[in-house]
Amino acid sequence: MDDTRTDAGELAEYGYQQELKRTLSAWAVFAIGFATISPVVGIYAVVQLGFVFAGPAWIWAVVVAFLGQLLVATVYAELSSQFPMTGGVYQWVRRLGGPRLGWLVGWIYLASAVASLTTVAYLGASWLHMLFSDRPLSPTTHVLLGVLFVAVALGINLLGVNPVKHFLNAGILAEGVASIAVSAFLLLFAHHNGFGILFETLGAEAASGGSVLAGFLTCLAVAGWAFLGFDATTQVAEETAQPRRSVPRALLRAYLFVAFTVLLTGLAVTLALRRPEEAVSGATADPVFTAVTRELGGWSEKPFILVVLIAFFACAISIQTYIGRAVYAFARDRQLPFSPTLATVGPRQIPYVSLIATAVLAGLGLLLGLNGNAAATLIAFGSGGFYFIFLTVAVVALVARLSGRWNPSAGRLRLGRPGLVINALAVVWLLFEAINIAWPRAELAPADGSWIQVWAVVLVFSALLVAGLVYVMVVKPHTKLPESPTTQKAEAL
Repeated sequence: MDDTRTDAGELAEYGYQQELKRTLSAWAVFAIGFATISPVVGIYAVVQLGFVFAGPAWIWAVVVAFLGQLLVATVYAELSSQFPMTGGVYQWVRRLGGPRLGWLVGWIYLASAVASLTTVAYLGASWLHMLFSDRPLSPTTHVLLGVLFVAVALGINLLGVNPVKHFLNAGILAEGVASIAVSAFLLLFAHHNGFGILFETLGAEAASGGSVLAGFLTCLAVAGWAFLGFDATTQVAEETAQPRRSVPRALLRAYLFVAFTVLLTGLAVTLALRRPEEAVSGATADPVFTAVTRELGGWSEKPFILVVLIAFFACAISIQTYIGRAVYAFARDRQLPFSPTLATVGPRQIPYVSLIATAVLAGLGLLLGLNGNAAATLIAFGSGGFYFIFLTVAVVALVARLSGRWNPSAGRLRLGRPGLVINALAVVWLLFEAINIAWPRAELAPADGSWIQVWAVVLVFSALLVAGLVYVMVVKPHTKLPESPTTQKAEAL
């Protein structure tokens, strides 16, 4: 049987034509997921704050976040097994929870995804500057280098799917060198602390008013950032052969491999730091870079920066890839202004207009980097927004499962009764972590920041939610959805 024709036939049952080219192998989908989650990007966003709030015991917050997000990844794998369409969470919630909720979830998802691209470009710009200069990085230069990051990611994506695959493979190689190989070296030859230090805080609780528990919860809120992006695999379902099987497998494999790498790197760095108390006090601003370059020698600085930079570029490229597909899926259903234009597929069979539009939005977001406080707000929302999406999807899936609207056994991934337990536990975890991330903490805001930075996640999310609700009530995008034989009943609800 022709798998391509079968995949296109299944897509037609949902009312869509096969416009995107199915050229992605299971490995390529794995690469997109791996590069998007990115252990290098994740660990650098977490390790510094982890030490400040929890000391060497920060690694346990990462373990908790890993286990919690594994539940979520399993629920996502089940859903992707049954609904193999570009659009991911938007498509799932639209069909299981109704078109209005589907639109709101899609809207928040797009905003969070654009914020994540801006954040990765902003963080990666620092490494690009370090490669060529030892001088302090000015806000203007920081923003310009971030724009260069976004422009490179867009340019590679516009070349087509094959160039993207090659760059992501390079990114995986860089991640392997920067994370696994270096971590193995540190564990074998630069082990300066015993395992007992993993249960010490070294006074880090002082940053949270003297409470070890408060410090750990703050660290856990930050640790959640390290396990975002596994859903990127679901956005390329229509470009993957046999997506019901390939996508869920790639999603879980990418997540587990990244989690292993993050935990290995975190463990190696914590045990290798000669003066971990300086990481707690903030005297060591970059524990990973310090641990690596001190043990390997000064010659390793530029090569290490280069491989980390490649990993950041791969992450930005993969984020740009899946955001473009998410906008395309939204526009194809006539859910956005200028939908016919945004849904345009070019000669290379990629949604090039959506790719350009999201790159422009991410570039504009970088202008917030001219104000360090605003940049911190953007980074905070990037994490909080995604956890709201995770929670909504998990709740919708659980309700649909219990009410009979969703039969998970119809997909390729069949978990049976354990699937229900995993789904319920995922809801509990996400409810806790979403509140934990959104909780207003002065210690996570810049020292000279205002109350706006303290309440960043709540304020930004509330503004987007209100804007989305107004759009739904006034424009009524859910009335413009195309009908299909398999969704007419769901759309009527």
